[in-house]
Amino acid sequence: VQIVDLQPVATIDVGVAYRDDMLGEWTEMAHSIERRKLSCNFTTTKTYENEGRYYECDLLPFMELGNVAHKYYLLNIRLPVSERNKINVGIGEIKDIRLVGIHQNGGFTKVWFAMKTFLTPSILIILVWYWRRITLMTRPPVLLEKVIFALGLCMTFINIPVEWFSVGFNWTWMLLFGDIRQGIFYAMLLSFWIIFCGEHLMDQMERNRFSIYWKQVGPIVFGSFCLFIFDMCERGVQLKNPFYSIWASDVGTELAMAFIIVAGICACLYFLFLCFMVFQVFRNISGKRSSLPAMSKARRLHYEGLIFRFKFLMLVTLTCAAMTVIFFIISQVNEGHWHWGDYTVQVNSAFFTGIYGMWNLYVFAIMFLYAPSHKRYGDEQSRGASGEDIQLTTTITHVDGPTEIYKMTGKAAQE
Repeated sequence: VQIVDLQPVATIDVGVAYRDDMLGEWTEMAHSIERRKLSCNFTTTKTYENEGRYYECDLLPFMELGNVAHKYYLLNIRLPVSERNKINVGIGEIKDIRLVGIHQNGGFTKVWFAMKTFLTPSILIILVWYWRRITLMTRPPVLLEKVIFALGLCMTFINIPVEWFSVGFNWTWMLLFGDIRQGIFYAMLLSFWIIFCGEHLMDQMERNRFSIYWKQVGPIVFGSFCLFIFDMCERGVQLKNPFYSIWASDVGTELAMAFIIVAGICACLYFLFLCFMVFQVFRNISGKRSSLPAMSKARRLHYEGLIFRFKFLMLVTLTCAAMTVIFFIISQVNEGHWHWGDYTVQVNSAFFTGIYGMWNLYVFAIMFLYAPSHKRYGDEQSRGASGEDIQLTTTITHVDGPTEIYKMTGKAAQE
């Protein structure tokens, strides 16, 4: 009779090999001896009548490949038994092994490759156009323009379709590289939203200085660095041993679960803080409307249109931030559910590609709307009524100022 321990641990001797044709020799890719804790339940009562029924065990993390560049793969799974060393003694009699494979199907791959191939030149073209508009100015770029340009660079970096090379090259670091790219974009996007709202707060006298945002941007950079370290602890090791999993040990499981929970809480707190900043921007913009009745009709209508479009852009920013936070939390929880043994809700491919497309559209719109304008609206009226410009100027004293909405939301240096 096989006795099952209360906390059984299975020792697995595993190896994986590959070949590219039916008649070729198998080439070993990786080999390892792994230990996995079993979590098994006997679904019926332990009576004489139920003798011979099987235990139901939770899923275990087994293997993760960063790239599948070969045509055929072979898995070799052994459960060695040694009573002297107490290896696989208290796990019962193994009758069946089920493997669950998670892969990227062909339909999604075609859509994903097509999106990246199309969006890369699109964002790159608008990025070059945006920077050219800045360089044509007689003044140096302001902080907001620099941050928008950096956001465009990060979006271009994450768009580059390096996945095309994975078709012909065995690049096992593709998953890690993808996580690093996405982490850089997350850090840049979250930092941009803080600076974007901060630069439009009119009661901020010391704007256009990156140093005043260190209290907000610092935690974002630190959190991104922690994400990188956490990722390296698992996928970095998997570059050499694809069977390694941080979830295989009790300490690793507790750390991973704690990290996911803390990351979700921090994402929610960030969104609440961003909502507070947007509320402040809306309140200050509403205060600016009191100066509009004193303007001429044409100029008043012009700035009322600017305020409406700016408020709409801020609401779009808030929506984009909410969807990004939801996507981040769902991605973390979805990955953790496979290791917790619970039923997992799959992230729909349409939701995944939709979030990616939303990021590109948002970055495209920001660069297009915040490109420096060479037009000077209402110069004739402003020469005759200089009072209209008292609250619509910015702290920048160069002849060519930034966008008009940026001017409008800044306090005048003369005040």
